[in-house]
Amino acid sequence: MRKEWIAHHSNALGREMHLMVYGHGGVPFLSFPTQDSMCHNYEDFGMIDQLADYIDGGRIQLFVVDTVDSESWSLKGGDNVWRAARQEQYFHYIVDEVVPLMRARNPQMPAVTGFSMGADHAVITFLRRPDLFRGVLALSGVYDADYFFDGWMNPTLYDNSPERFLPNMPADHPYIRLYNERRMILCVGQGAWEEDGMRTLRNLEAIFRAKGIRAWCDFWGYDVNHDWPWWFRQMRYFLPYMLGDK
Repeated sequence: MRKEWIAHHSNALGREMHLMVYGHGGVPFLSFPTQDSMCHNYEDFGMIDQLADYIDGGRIQLFVVDTVDSESWSLKGGDNVWRAARQEQYFHYIVDEVVPLMRARNPQMPAVTGFSMGADHAVITFLRRPDLFRGVLALSGVYDADYFFDGWMNPTLYDNSPERFLPNMPADHPYIRLYNERRMILCVGQGAWEEDGMRTLRNLEAIFRAKGIRAWCDFWGYDVNHDWPWWFRQMRYFLPYMLGDK
């Protein structure tokens, strides 16, 4: 398997950031790791091995990024204005710096994916810039900014809170047409540690329905926990749909 480690300076974040690239071609996936994790996360927990046939077969190419969650979403007790601003800087790092880097290596329009908090980032990134991505595959996210900020809100955090900005999106907003031209899959289990994921995905599902956004919100069984073995299964189940095989 072709594997590349990239270190580069981020102007948006003012620090060195890293990516791991897996594969030689196919549909590129901007891939967000789990909470507070870095670009080796997928490899460390076995996801790269689980998807080796797709990667080695040239069907997909994964670009796994670092996070700054410890400075934003995870920084409980920190200054909320700083935390929200750091998330906004991270968003601009992704769309203004990582996406062009991906295009330089693979000209195909990318999809975006992630697990747990990585799913939050995937959904935020896709919903804010559907013009950049062919679709989103998000597993076990918690899509409620109140969960992380205890009800605090400002305009910067609002822009990173789909459950807040989507209800206010005008019915004729061009992004709604773009959403419906893409593939949107959001999945959560109903087992251990998935309670907040279930609650927030049901909320998003209702918003999607009210806005006429055709997203597949899938709720797996009561034995399906918030853990890697289930994300392995879900990725292999949903990838054929993301790739247009089904």
